[in-house]
Amino acid sequence: MGKYFGTDGIRGVAGETLTSAFAYRVGQSLRQSYDADRIVIGKDTRESSDVLALSVALGALEAGVDVLYASSVSTPMVAHYSRVEGIPGVMITASHNPYRDNGIKVFEKGYKLSAEHEAEIEAFIDSEKKTETSRYGSFHRTDAVKETYKELIDSLDLDRANLQIVVDTANGATHEIAREIFREAVDEFVQIGDDPDGRNINEGCGSTNLEAVTEAARGHKADIGFAFDGDGDRVLVVDHRENVYDGDLLVYIIATYMKSLGALNKDRVVLTKMSNPGIVKAFKRAGIKVSRTDVGDKYVQAELLKEDLSIGGENSGHIILNNLLQTGDGVLAAAYLLKILHEKRCTLASLIEDVEIYPQKTFNIEDVDKSVVEDKAIKQKIKSNKKRMGEDSLLLVRPSGTEPVVRITASHKDSSLIDEVIEDLKNTIEEKGR
Repeated sequence: MGKYFGTDGIRGVAGETLTSAFAYRVGQSLRQSYDADRIVIGKDTRESSDVLALSVALGALEAGVDVLYASSVSTPMVAHYSRVEGIPGVMITASHNPYRDNGIKVFEKGYKLSAEHEAEIEAFIDSEKKTETSRYGSFHRTDAVKETYKELIDSLDLDRANLQIVVDTANGATHEIAREIFREAVDEFVQIGDDPDGRNINEGCGSTNLEAVTEAARGHKADIGFAFDGDGDRVLVVDHRENVYDGDLLVYIIATYMKSLGALNKDRVVLTKMSNPGIVKAFKRAGIKVSRTDVGDKYVQAELLKEDLSIGGENSGHIILNNLLQTGDGVLAAAYLLKILHEKRCTLASLIEDVEIYPQKTFNIEDVDKSVVEDKAIKQKIKSNKKRMGEDSLLLVRPSGTEPVVRITASHKDSSLIDEVIEDLKNTIEEKGR
């Protein structure tokens, strides 16, 4: 991670660490970093997103860059348009974080930035430079981002499915596009989390709060419920039995379907080090190899591109269908799942009958120095606990790239051993990190 860029763009408290002046500097940097003469900007529904988006636009305009302003659209929509048009894309969002936070994601022709490009932008932000130009850029509002994205969804050739679904759009960036897509894709469509007021994004709803979609699915006797996050690059799913399907399970469902069609490149998928050991064993039984990356969809994307693979994702719900779009997209993944269910005339549960998910827990340690994970004693403690847990297990200790916490994630067939390991590491990290 860089000075400002984390695992998923820049994050900060709106108006405090992430100010309009900072956003202006990002807009200014795009001319120097990309030699861009045109960019597209989108935003989520936070009350701070308008001023930050327009501040990025102002910086770009004063640098002679033409700005296409898409207003409230999802992160994947901006990324897709950025790739189609071959221009930089900027999304103002803090994804699944509370409304007080905000962030800036930058795409280079549809792709996450390289570390070198991030460093170049950071250096410009910290400099006293101002991009001088004799030409002021033009500013245009555009619906082209939405229309181009709908063409992508249309390429799936979805038939209307005899299903009742609930869609929770987290009072966020997908509240309009999800309605337009899914009400035409199924016989019965119910939407919740579709009344953004600037402050209720992700509040008690969306992919980080599955109680809302579960309750709605139960009340409407729905076949399936989709829950997106604030900027639309994640999806988690519940079914009619209130079973939860995380990103790993959704990748499994889609990848095995692709393999049955001979469409899974190299019979291989990309997951992260957070993935449940049980899902990895299930992939192996299905004849599908698994590549593991660090946590963060930018790393999943990099591996997909490097190896020319079809699909990868994180258990948090980032799913990248690399043959269609090079970034995580909850709406696209949900549409693809509807396509599978309609074609196979089956339930989600029937598609994961061969999967045994091991008990898994994540514990967040707050108010500690995140650099404590580099302490020799901590590293040795992690090593000894990994040995204790043995093969077919998971133990990951990492500083969050988006929140001020250190996360411990552990998975094993024996849930009591998980508790013991987490408690052991928690005590040591708190002792060393405070």
